[in-house]
Amino acid sequence: MSKLPKIIWSKIDEAPALATYSLLPIVNAFTNAAGVEVVTSDISLAGRVLAAMGLAEDNLAKLGKVVFEKDGNIIKLPNISASIGQLKECITELQSQGYDIPNFPENPSTDEEKALRAKYNTCLGSAVNPVLREGNSDRRAAKAVKKFAQNHPHRLKAFPENAKSYVAHMEGDGDFYGNEKSVTMDKAQKVTIALNGKELATIDALDGEILDGTFMSVKKLRAFIKKTIDDAKANDVLWSIHLKATMMKISDPIMFGHAFTVFFQDVFDKYAEEFAELGIKPNQGMSDLEKKIAGHPKEAEIKAAFQAVVESDSPKIAMVDSDKGQTNFNASNDVIIDASMPVVVREGGKQWDRNGDAVECVAVIPDSTYGLFHQEMVADCVANGQYDVTTMGSMANVGLMAQKAEEYGSHPTTFEMEEDGTVTVTAEDGTELMRFDVEKGDIWRMSRAKDIPIKDWIRLAVERGQIEKVPVIFWLDENRAHDAQMIKKVNKYLPEFNTEGLDIQIMNITDATRFTNARIRKGENTIAVTGNVLRDHLTDMYPILELGTSAKMLSIVPLLAGGGLYETGAGGSAPKHVDQFLAESHLRWDSLGEFLALAESLRFIGQKHDDEKLAALTDALDKANESYLDNNKAPSRKCGEPDNKASHYYVAQYWADALANSDNADLSAKFAPIAQALKENEDKIINELLAVEGKPADIGGYYHPDDAKAEAAMRPSATLNEIIDNI
Repeated sequence: MSKLPKIIWSKIDEAPALATYSLLPIVNAFTNAAGVEVVTSDISLAGRVLAAMGLAEDNLAKLGKVVFEKDGNIIKLPNISASIGQLKECITELQSQGYDIPNFPENPSTDEEKALRAKYNTCLGSAVNPVLREGNSDRRAAKAVKKFAQNHPHRLKAFPENAKSYVAHMEGDGDFYGNEKSVTMDKAQKVTIALNGKELATIDALDGEILDGTFMSVKKLRAFIKKTIDDAKANDVLWSIHLKATMMKISDPIMFGHAFTVFFQDVFDKYAEEFAELGIKPNQGMSDLEKKIAGHPKEAEIKAAFQAVVESDSPKIAMVDSDKGQTNFNASNDVIIDASMPVVVREGGKQWDRNGDAVECVAVIPDSTYGLFHQEMVADCVANGQYDVTTMGSMANVGLMAQKAEEYGSHPTTFEMEEDGTVTVTAEDGTELMRFDVEKGDIWRMSRAKDIPIKDWIRLAVERGQIEKVPVIFWLDENRAHDAQMIKKVNKYLPEFNTEGLDIQIMNITDATRFTNARIRKGENTIAVTGNVLRDHLTDMYPILELGTSAKMLSIVPLLAGGGLYETGAGGSAPKHVDQFLAESHLRWDSLGEFLALAESLRFIGQKHDDEKLAALTDALDKANESYLDNNKAPSRKCGEPDNKASHYYVAQYWADALANSDNADLSAKFAPIAQALKENEDKIINELLAVEGKPADIGGYYHPDDAKAEAAMRPSATLNEIIDNI
């Protein structure tokens, strides 16, 4: 049997990494029967750290080449977009395991320290996605998943009568939206960003590329934060801030630090001398501060001062863990906007206070670029009530993200201003493209969107519109500088594609949200065509409301070179899953995203290679996925009930049964006895899986598990292992 192209399965972090120890042996046992090999590539945070230090192969760089191959086929599970705090924890763990790597230099002064910091910086934030996403995003709910959600609705909590919850964002010229300028390059040339004539960065801009420059005024940011705190107290609502310090690894931690110091202004003022002496970094949150004051003569006094502010309820502050007394400011990566804001809507406009009670809140989102979307989502539910999961329609998304499009690719060109003055953006031919008057501490950034990805994004939107036959809405705001340039591109390229019979419209964020929500409430579907960051916000918000989780979305990236990248959903809740697993050997991670991605990955190979066995294998997996949903075999959240390991067993049983009944004689003969063995031993296998529940799990490391220990913990059924390993 000739070998078909292989599938690369990313080895990543936290809950999906643990699930892989159980799932991948099953996957390979089945796919090998049709000549498809599934191999792993370690792009976990620990793997990236070791690669940066020269102690491991740079798998991310290798995958960065695969995405340019016409048959490139990658299943990408959610990875950690590391904050500085997470990176430091990972380094400490690797050191404890015997790896000779240096500490993270927080305040590099020597050339050696600066070079080391540059190496470690490559592991921070959105390090993986810009490398692998060499295509645009096609995210939607599979029909079977949507049907299951409607037949087995999860709970959305009602908004109170006369609800007080709202979203606050900056307005005017203080934020990134208000200060943005944008140009489309008329030729390829170098472009230099400078502050008062001193070069900050030089890029190679392409012909037709859109360049954006903008900045956040820190003075206006701090005034805005102070006003929201005062308003929250006056309105008697819980205060919370929502950022994305993981992906936006330069700008958002800075904004987080400013919010932290404004909320606890009196404490930071009183202990300014001590904090300076200890090298306190507000950007890293309270958890880092507590580590640095540990053992200081004033440790207890400082902790008491912070706690006094929390207990004063002036105003109440949202908690990430009320049992542990951890506030919204525990760490910059604790509250990730595209995961946290859907929870606010799901919970009826509420978050949790220090007593563990759900309380109406103000969700503070400084930049109005994306605050406008969340503002309308909350306002819609305040006005019209909660959604009905059994009848609501769907939002599918076509997202521009290829070639580091837009803000998520802006890390190398985001800067905290070291002095007052003028930022200039100047082309190699001497043309001044943009100019900004800034103050010390302001956050300036440039983001980019290249012409080829934009045209492909428009093509993909039209293609999805023709397939779905529902309205196609480009979420573009003519009053935003970047979007004004994008609208010109849309108008230029749309005539090149078959738009006959399609309802294609361009709307600003508020109008697009209202249009989409009105249709969703009537049970109608809509395609949202958005930029990179807004794609993330929409494809968490709507699926969490519709399906209960964004991990159940089909997330397909047709690569520009002809290959495919298949993403398996969001991992925002993965840390809590791991905490539970370590405590009681129960993993509630749902691998449905992996099951769906694998089916699409196999289908992609089948589209290019006509192979009967592969077609039968793919069809059988589709049936297995439907059975998994129809029989409600998703993991229970409760210890002592079937978890992720059991869900893998059931998919194996359903997959084998579908193959046993397939038209392919070879696969039918091979899998009939396997299906029988899996069915006959169901009680025994489930009992073996449940026997380990309630006991602590030892996997040898959080960021860098011991493979043998982790596999033993995730494959505790000798009966299941024997059946799978002998296929």
